Formats: sequence, structure tokens, C-alpha cells
Amino acid sequence: MALRVGVIGGGQLARMMIAPAVELGLELRVLAEAEGMSASLAATAVGDYRDLDVVRAFAQDVDVITFDHEHVPQDVLRALVADGVAVHPGPDALQFAQDKLVMRAKLAELGVPQPEWAAVRTPAELQDFLDAHHGAGVVKTPRGGYDGKGVRVVRAAAEADDWLGALVDDDALLVEELVPFVRELAQQVARRPSGEIVAYPVVETVQRDGVCAEVIAPAPAASDRLVQVAEGIGRSIAEGLQVTGMLAVELFETDDDRILVNELAMRPHNSGHWSQDGAVTGQFEQHLRAVADLPLGSTAPRAAWSVMVNILGGPVEGTIGQRFGAAMAEHPSAKIHTYGKEPRPGRKVGHVNVSGDDLDDAVYVARAAAVHFD
Repeated sequence: MALRVGVIGGGQLARMMIAPAVELGLELRVLAEAEGMSASLAATAVGDYRDLDVVRAFAQDVDVITFDHEHVPQDVLRALVADGVAVHPGPDALQFAQDKLVMRAKLAELGVPQPEWAAVRTPAELQDFLDAHHGAGVVKTPRGGYDGKGVRVVRAAAEADDWLGALVDDDALLVEELVPFVRELAQQVARRPSGEIVAYPVVETVQRDGVCAEVIAPAPAASDRLVQVAEGIGRSIAEGLQVTGMLAVELFETDDDRILVNELAMRPHNSGHWSQDGAVTGQFEQHLRAVADLPLGSTAPRAAWSVMVNILGGPVEGTIGQRFGAAMAEHPSAKIHTYGKEPRPGRKVGHVNVSGDDLDDAVYVARAAAVHFD
């Protein structure tokens, strides 16, 4: 009988695991939050991932549990582990992707380079941090933020009064130094339960309005030192946190040549979509290999350059499906991936991958193909 992999979450990441699961001979089952989600093709259950009874019932019919997102509560995850369910990544690792304050403390313990930071609970504590860091900082809600949500640049404590006022009990906000970065990078690694680790090339990511817009693989003009440091950071975190599956480490490259950890994701990640078509083993296949504890695949690039451009929002008029013909006809080298989502301003509804020997040409083609879906 085929190994049954259960994915909690019915979004586009689960959707993009379907094809490699078929190719690997795995049976993919998805617990979706609602009917008609991106991964509906593999949705065998619909329900609330915060409800232990719902998740337990789903877990009874699979051999291993993994995730489309990091939002499943710790008590649910730990109950599954207590039941003897294989969960990858496990709750001990996933907690560091769920809570940014917990993550910062652990990375400090591991000696991983990161921005200066503090937990703050009062306006006075926040203002003290700002005064000690050139009058500016980045305030983050520790849990739940993504794609720019829950993140705010402040230059006075009063600019975070609403967030501070909403804190309860021992809750705190995370404040970090405003890093003088020249670009953002991402390092992906995969680790299987038996300990094998592989690393992908470090990539450059371009953000617009807090959302990833483009990725270039490998990162242009990356020195040997940068490549070694980024990979070393990724491997250290995967081992130090005992991550199983894909790990994405978002990084800052600063104007004084430091490489600092921004955030973590323990699942396939937008920064790795290029690998679907640009690497020997794409991140979705690699994640399935890792959580199933199968030998990991080669991460070698298939071409000198790969470029990923997100399709954000979708067409104002008509449907996404109506735009495929023209995009394919004009850009036959582009690989177009869509998520089965309804268009909405700023929403990730797909992406385009282009690989080749000339970076400028790959960037042009990927952008031009993506424009067809505006």
C-alpha cells in the first residue's frame, strides 16, 4: 500500500505537492479549511485545523502529517505526537516558526547572526529600544503575521500604542533594529528524520508592499563567502531546531557585509518556487521525500539562472484561465503555475518560472508572461 501523507491546510503549497506525490507513488490527503480551496483535488476532509477532534480523525487515515502552513496550535500537534502520529516538522521545531519571540531567543542560543531585538510590553520599553537604535525599529506581532502583515516600522513608541494596548497577560511585542540591508536573500535546506540534509542555492528575493514579487536563483553577484555563510546558517538552524521537511531561512544582506536571519518557514516557501522547473529536485518533491524519510534529491540547478515572478491579484476583467493562451503563445519558454484562486488585489494567484543562460532575458520573459494575468 502506498505511503499516505496527510497535509493540514488546503492552500497552494498543498496543491503543488499533488503532482510530485503522484510521481513518487505517495498517496496525498489534504485537510482543507473550506470547500473549493487550492488543493481541493486532494482534499479528503474539510474542517478546522484548530479542532483536535477534526485533526485526530484526519490523522487516523494517514501515515505521516505535514503542513501547508504553520498555524496548527501546539496543543493539537502535541496531542497527535502523544497518539503516536508521525508529525513533520514536529511541534518542538514548529514552535520556532509559530512565535517570533521564541525563534529569536533560540537563534540567539544557537549563535546564529540576527538583528538586535527585544521583547517589549510597554511604551517606555519600546521607546528605550528606539532611542538605543538610532530612533527607529521594526515592531512585529510574534504570532500569525505573514506577507507584511503584523509588521510595522516605527520611530516613536506611540506608533504602536494600539498593539501595545491589546496585549494581555504576559504577551509582548517583538521589536528589532531597522536593518540597513542592501537586499533580501533566502536559503532553503531540506532535512529528513534520519538526519540527511541538502541545501539549495541561496537566492535573491524582491519584496513589494511586504509581499514576495520576484526571486532570482542563484543570487546574482554572490561571493563564495556569502554562499558559504548562508548555507551554513541554513544547516545550523535545521540541525539545531531538528527541522524535518523543507526549511526556508529569510535573510538580510547588510551594507556592511553581514548576513542576518529575518524569519523562518518550515514548509515549502515562495522563495523556492523557482525550483519546480529550475532544479533537479523541486522543493515540493523534496518536502515529500523528507517527511516520508526517503533519500533526498539533488538540488543542482538545471540552468545558469532561474527567475520566478509572482502573479499578484489576477485579471481585473475575465478569468485567469482566459489568459493562458496568449501568455503561452508569446512566451513558450515560460512555465506558468496557477493556484485555482479567485482574483483579488494583492493576492498570490500564481507564478511564472523561466530558466536560461542569460539572466536579463529570463527576467524579461518571466515578467512579460506574468503581465498577461494582470
